[in-house]
Amino acid sequence: MSDQIILPPEPGVSSSPPATANTIFRGPNGIRSGGRVLIFLAVVAGLGAAVNLVVWLVLHFWLHRPPQIRIASSLSPALVILSDGGILAFTSVAALIMARIEHRKWGQYGLPVRLAFRKDFWTGTLTGFLAISASLLAIFALHGFHVAGLAIHGSTIVTAVLSWSAAFIIVGLGEEFAFRGYLQFTLTTGIGFWPAAILLSALFGLAHAANPGESKFGLLSVVCFGLLFCLFLRRTGNLWLAVGFHAGWDWGQTFFYGVTDSGMAPYHNLFNSSFSGPTWLTGGSVGPEASIFTPLILLIVAILFSRVCRENRYHPLAPQQ
Repeated sequence: MSDQIILPPEPGVSSSPPATANTIFRGPNGIRSGGRVLIFLAVVAGLGAAVNLVVWLVLHFWLHRPPQIRIASSLSPALVILSDGGILAFTSVAALIMARIEHRKWGQYGLPVRLAFRKDFWTGTLTGFLAISASLLAIFALHGFHVAGLAIHGSTIVTAVLSWSAAFIIVGLGEEFAFRGYLQFTLTTGIGFWPAAILLSALFGLAHAANPGESKFGLLSVVCFGLLFCLFLRRTGNLWLAVGFHAGWDWGQTFFYGVTDSGMAPYHNLFNSSFSGPTWLTGGSVGPEASIFTPLILLIVAILFSRVCRENRYHPLAPQQ
């Protein structure tokens, strides 16, 4: 065995890089997940405040109209695109900023562009439409749901199909990325996937509490939706299946069947529909999302999906391919 000569380090030269001091906001791998979440939320809030300020200035000084806050009593494509489009824009820009800070690709936060509107999205869209149809079919079987006929005719149908389709794609993108995009990614690196999923699904339900006509059981169903979408994310590795399901369910509920959503009646819906019976069956003022059948249908979807897609493909810390 040959002797190994170990030379002492030169004066003033460290043999290893200096360790970064750990603080409440910074750990050995950089900014902690909680700190990154706070920065993300601060950017989103700042963007929202800036846009609101610009709108207020335009209305007040240019158009000479005093700004008014009104709670909408009905859903229209324009209202949906304006509200959820803003959510999508603010969270996307904030995620782009965080991607630069964290030296990641934006697609790692759940919506890789290379997979946009491909198989997962269309599978989710069809599944979401079939799920709301199954829920309403169960209510119909117990004499609680009735379709009275077409509500629109002629060229209005084409316009309504296109506008509502665009609106609910934006809803799916905006709400999924806001609650299961950057926040789910970052919290997963800090507290684990399912603790983060439960927390964000609870916040997802809380965010719907301000909807007019909402109920406690309706909010419970919203939480169930959130957990199902998290399962989709866990097994597929991205949000496109969840975006499609979200869009397909809402499109079927609001436009196709024309039923209320959290107490808000649709505008230019395809069919005229009505409910009759106890609240546990029909959902009452909330609509079918507060029916006993909605969480049951979501549970069935979750079980069937888990049997088909068994592999967990969501790995936030792995490099993007």
